[in-house]
Amino acid sequence: MPKIAKKFAAANALVDRNKRYTITEGFQLLKKTVEARATKFDQTVDVAINLGVDPKHADQMVRGAVVLPHGTGAVVRVAVFAKGEKASEAEAAGADVVGGDDLAKRIEGGFLDFDTVVATPDMMGVVGRLGKVLGPRGLMPNPKVGTVTVDVRKAVADAKGGKVDFRAEKAGIVHVKMGKSSFTADKLEANFNTLVDLVMKLKPATAKGVYLKGIALSTTMGPGIKIDTTEILARHR
Repeated sequence: MPKIAKKFAAANALVDRNKRYTITEGFQLLKKTVEARATKFDQTVDVAINLGVDPKHADQMVRGAVVLPHGTGAVVRVAVFAKGEKASEAEAAGADVVGGDDLAKRIEGGFLDFDTVVATPDMMGVVGRLGKVLGPRGLMPNPKVGTVTVDVRKAVADAKGGKVDFRAEKAGIVHVKMGKSSFTADKLEANFNTLVDLVMKLKPATAKGVYLKGIALSTTMGPGIKIDTTEILARHR
């Protein structure tokens, strides 16, 4: 068996597919799978939250943004649509690119060297024409997640500091990148709890039946680890 396949098999063997682990157990196990499936890069840690909602109905969409206490471990490039004083504030806060019509033209020409887009409300007329480019990539600024705002300084700082946007996909699953495999289990658990607690608070009033149906953790190259939701449900009774 090739060396890579042996490492993958070793990581898989650590996980009981029929068991649901406590949150603490889950992250401790995830760290063990990282050690067993060692890679030359710092893997991303993902969480998939299966919700009992139908996002096709607007009143059942679960969407939000949260600043993770320990960040994501990723370098986030921020583009800001602003002018005048607000453009200066964005630059001072560390935005990677700032502009108005000029920035819109660059994006229309293929420039996409950024991960997050922030805009002041008065610039949404300019940003609006980029919907076909930014929308499919999940980059369109939205006031619901704080990326359309007059407080561009905070928006840039949050994005650089570990803010993640999320929304339920067609099947009602929320996928979030919530850290790196080099993080300690405690830091990953803190990020996880911050994210999940917000998702629970965002339960739509029209959602029927079981809201939190399941949660799984994984790394880029590792197996999925199912989490027991009992502890989470107890916190939100």
